[in-house]
Amino acid sequence: MKIAIFNGSPRKVNTAAMVQAFCEGAEAAGHQVEEYHVGKMKIGGCLGCEYCHTKGEGACIQKDDFEKLLPAYKEADMIVFASPVYYFTMTAQMQAAIQRVYCIGKPQKAKKCVLMLSSGSPGTHDGSIAQFKSYMAYANIEVAGIITVAGEENKSEAKMNEIRDFAKGL
Repeated sequence: MKIAIFNGSPRKVNTAAMVQAFCEGAEAAGHQVEEYHVGKMKIGGCLGCEYCHTKGEGACIQKDDFEKLLPAYKEADMIVFASPVYYFTMTAQMQAAIQRVYCIGKPQKAKKCVLMLSSGSPGTHDGSIAQFKSYMAYANIEVAGIITVAGEENKSEAKMNEIRDFAKGL
């Protein structure tokens, strides 16, 4: 299975450990994994201009780093969104990367999707989870799992092992 991981962290924080654990487990199970560092990319939010659905024939009018993600959205069998939670939602970079899929409507081959969230405080994941579930329902993509870590869990090797085992089982 071809898995695209979109990492919304703009810096190396706890999300990186989650992504690494996921990659280790998925690759051990024989999956092909590619990580995209969305948090370090320059991606503008969707303008709602409809260029993509008229003159653009599925291409966005904005020419930025989203063009590096579009092939993965089109070709991946599974998509993983990994993001720290900043003030009750995924990073702005991740939000933009999700919004811009509007140009193609939804990921074209993906049958499953995973959400991984990290935060410094418990009780901050609900908004991101609700958005993710709504988007997956719209895109008709199965939610294969939602993994959250908060506070001290971010440094827990037991939690990282849980993520590795989860990814091995996909």
